[in-house]
Amino acid sequence: MDFVEKARIRLEHWIKHNDEHCEEYAVLAQQMEEAGKSESAQQVREVMELSSRSTDCLRKALKALN
Repeated sequence: MDFVEKARIRLEHWIKHNDEHCEEYAVLAQQMEEAGKSESAQQVREVMELSSRSTDCLRKALKALN
């Protein structure tokens, strides 16, 4: 397996991993809201946004490998 194929596999893994974390963050933020912890929920939502942006970069990197 060459370097590019290995890089592709790693990027695909990280994208999936980030997407899974975002799903978990959304659940946690909702639970925090329901518990009356709005500030904490907002901070977790900020993490979601940052994570989404980083995942977009990973997707662009994967596309550029082709």
